[in-house]
Amino acid sequence: MPMRKSIVIGTSMLGLAVAGSLHAQERTVPVEQQKVSRLPPLPQPPDPIFQELIDKRRGQGGGIINLQITAGHAPKFAKAAATMAYTIRFDAKTPRRLLELVIMRTARIVGAAYELNQHTPFMKMCGYSDAQVAALPTWQTSTLFDDQQRALLGYVEEMAHGGEVADPTFAALEKFFTPQEIVEISYTVGNYYSTGLVTKALRIQVETDGRLTVAGKC
Repeated sequence: MPMRKSIVIGTSMLGLAVAGSLHAQERTVPVEQQKVSRLPPLPQPPDPIFQELIDKRRGQGGGIINLQITAGHAPKFAKAAATMAYTIRFDAKTPRRLLELVIMRTARIVGAAYELNQHTPFMKMCGYSDAQVAALPTWQTSTLFDDQQRALLGYVEEMAHGGEVADPTFAALEKFFTPQEIVEISYTVGNYYSTGLVTKALRIQVETDGRLTVAGKC
């Protein structure tokens, strides 16, 4: 009986040692070489297009997040997706603060935990309170959003729930936004709706180490 107990203890200790060794290896392997979704790790060395994206992102102070690593399996698509993300973040006429509201509500509707994790810090960066972030799912009955934000959220709500936007909803949006801004808002909804679906379908892991994409400014 004592020998059997010793064998069990020894086997358990060996298992813990192996697990510890594997975790140590994960920490030493660059994140872009790790498995971060239901797809295999990226082939090495990285495709030159993807390597250029990584270098640019690091140069702008952003982390290499799991969404980009997963997209690296299709480098040209990864580059196109990055171009749209940068356009929304840096080159839109619509204020960044309002676009972050669009992104967060769209992500909530899709149920994209990945995007919610990435963009909640950006909501805080753009001046939204914890109470406002928490109230987004029930914004219709909340008193924490002004008339412009409510018109914006009403449009997002209908667009992201099938795309049919009622005339009164669109009229309310037009009171606050130019045609250019409405197009930017619409593309932002479409972009983050589709990205949310991608993160769910490919089971892209939510970062737990604080990595965030390029923040930009609000």
